[in-house]
Amino acid sequence: MSTENRFATRLLAWFDRHGRKDLPWQQRSPGRRSPDAYRVWVSEIMLQQTQVKTVIPYYRRFVERFPDAVSLADAASDTVLEHWSGLGYYARARNLHRAARIVRDEHDGRFPRDFEAVRALPGIGPSTAGAILALAFGERRAILDGNVKRVLARHEAIEGWPGRTGVARALWDIAERHTPDRRVGDYTQAIMDLGAMVCTRTRPACALCPVSEDCNARELGTPERFPGKKPRREKPLRNTVMVLAVAGERVYLERRPESGIWGGLWSFPEVSGDVEDWCLDVLRRTARDIESWAPLRHSFTHFDLDISPVVVRLDGVSRKVADGDGATWYPLDAEPPGGIAAPVNKLMTTLRDSTHGKNG
Repeated sequence: MSTENRFATRLLAWFDRHGRKDLPWQQRSPGRRSPDAYRVWVSEIMLQQTQVKTVIPYYRRFVERFPDAVSLADAASDTVLEHWSGLGYYARARNLHRAARIVRDEHDGRFPRDFEAVRALPGIGPSTAGAILALAFGERRAILDGNVKRVLARHEAIEGWPGRTGVARALWDIAERHTPDRRVGDYTQAIMDLGAMVCTRTRPACALCPVSEDCNARELGTPERFPGKKPRREKPLRNTVMVLAVAGERVYLERRPESGIWGGLWSFPEVSGDVEDWCLDVLRRTARDIESWAPLRHSFTHFDLDISPVVVRLDGVSRKVADGDGATWYPLDAEPPGGIAAPVNKLMTTLRDSTHGKNG
């Protein structure tokens, strides 16, 4: 038996005893041998950058509202973003929505089985495409998500950060060699589970690992050294002023542009100039009370953002603004008009409590 087959055989034996088999997206419909491709696809997109335990409640709510690709494609973008709110990395939701429309319009509502067709969908890279095809259709496809990179880099003691082209190429070659011809779906889930449950980023449980006997990193005694870390660069700090314009029990919100951070979500407007002038120019109202709050820091992958909230209380709303497609006077006690970013939601909660306190 080859080393590659021994790797897969040991991993599958471990999976049979310890692997995760009751995740909501693993459920099979009557008469089906594999999970539904649409549900696997949604889960794989949600699991990018997010842990399983965080994803599960969002996933359940999402597929209850959008049970198939056509229902997702037919939905309004606000509705999709609303059901994604809190998961972050909102480009994933926008790409998922765009991809669902392609599946509806170009694939008769059925998730494609051709690798290149899957790769062509927005938001799907080679590893995600391989995972969906392996898990949903049993196709032999190698994957290389974060957990798998860690397992393979340690097992083969591959030096360097996986983001480097040469390191990534070496890991892809290893992933391809280890992927078996049979039980590919189980193997794919197994190697992801191994990275999530045993070969963890810190304090890996090498004694419980089914492939530890020939793991080079364990033999070296330094498993946590692999894979190499991304070169550290200090995160830049950006600053912005958000205006929380309040008129009675309503607050002014704008829909953000589709591109950029929080694309398509509803937010307090960001103002670079004088706040009073902005109120006159945009809201056609004079600010009767202005209050600055302490900055709120929000961290993104590539930078930190300090939000300086400025609460402005007005005597009334502008009808012209209220009728606009990209802006609304949002009732503080109502459901959000669509998707809303976490820091905006936090400020909204504080504003609601503050406004009720002033009016109580």
